[in-house]
Amino acid sequence: MIRIRFAADPAQHVAIGYSPLLEAVLSLHVLVAPRDHVLVHPWVRRMRTLEPELKRRVLAFGFILRRHLPDVLLPVAFADDGFESELARLVDHPPELLLEDFGRPLYDHGGRHGIGVYENQAVRQAMLVRAARDGEPSRRLAELLLADPAAFAQQFARLLEEYWHASFGVEWRSVEPRLRAAVSDSTELMAASGVWSVLGRLPQRCRVQPARRELQIDLPHDHAVDVTDRQPLLLVPSLFVWPELRVNCDGPWPITLVYAAPQQAREAQPRRPPEELLVALRALADDTRLRVLKLISERPRSTQELAPLVGLSPAGLSKTLGRLTDAGLVTSRREGYYVVYSLAPERLDEVSAAIEGFLER
Repeated sequence: MIRIRFAADPAQHVAIGYSPLLEAVLSLHVLVAPRDHVLVHPWVRRMRTLEPELKRRVLAFGFILRRHLPDVLLPVAFADDGFESELARLVDHPPELLLEDFGRPLYDHGGRHGIGVYENQAVRQAMLVRAARDGEPSRRLAELLLADPAAFAQQFARLLEEYWHASFGVEWRSVEPRLRAAVSDSTELMAASGVWSVLGRLPQRCRVQPARRELQIDLPHDHAVDVTDRQPLLLVPSLFVWPELRVNCDGPWPITLVYAAPQQAREAQPRRPPEELLVALRALADDTRLRVLKLISERPRSTQELAPLVGLSPAGLSKTLGRLTDAGLVTSRREGYYVVYSLAPERLDEVSAAIEGFLER
């Protein structure tokens, strides 16, 4: 479990924002693991039109997209200076930091293990073998990473730039307003109700403990970190991260949580039809009750008339009519000795509208 601990006034050290570069990288996970992205399947289908050579280059970098997201791709702060500026900062990192962060997906034994580990020949060979599982182009990229991390970062940056201009830049026009709305909503909520209200809306693996001033994240990683002015918490909503929750608690980066934007999280929740609709559908889901309803729809009928037509005993017919009446599909009135049942057409219209409304939500 990861425990993120806060000072007495936690809102001072919490920032909420989004990153065009990170969102573009997360969207590339669609290509390397499309089954994980059921909420963005329209984008998955559009990605099929990506130029084949560009797609092959994306897949060659799959070893840094499929598993552990390199921390060097995370934002260090939120600034409204766009994708190009973030890309420039990416390639400006020191080579040793680039090697450690881009190398971790190929040799991740938990936490940071220092640049010296990549000088070990056995480690380097293990990294090449692991990269080779994604194909020879991936192995060659891993060789470049080990030999010249800066050149590797430049190649990856060129890929991201081409991908942005060829495809994701257009998608960003619709993605960015949704992320901006998520940030604005959380910022307003934090100002009105405090940081715990915002943290309480994070995915289920995140549990808030306000009395202990602690956010607990149920992940197989035992770590405790303190949020301070030097090590703030960055909350990064995303449309492409679900179903994962990406967490960084290792320096020199800020503590970072990349989570599904609230709208995306709601779409991921199982949608249950209203109970009233279920009652009506259960009443209709029976051959005998449907035959009774058909007969009543032709004209109002009494129980004495219906029983022989559907081959039911009085007790069985009474039970059938009770289900239809409880669902509001038929109405009854007494005419002397007889109880006469009539169709409730307005109720059928309501059921039809309820089905349509549920499917369109």
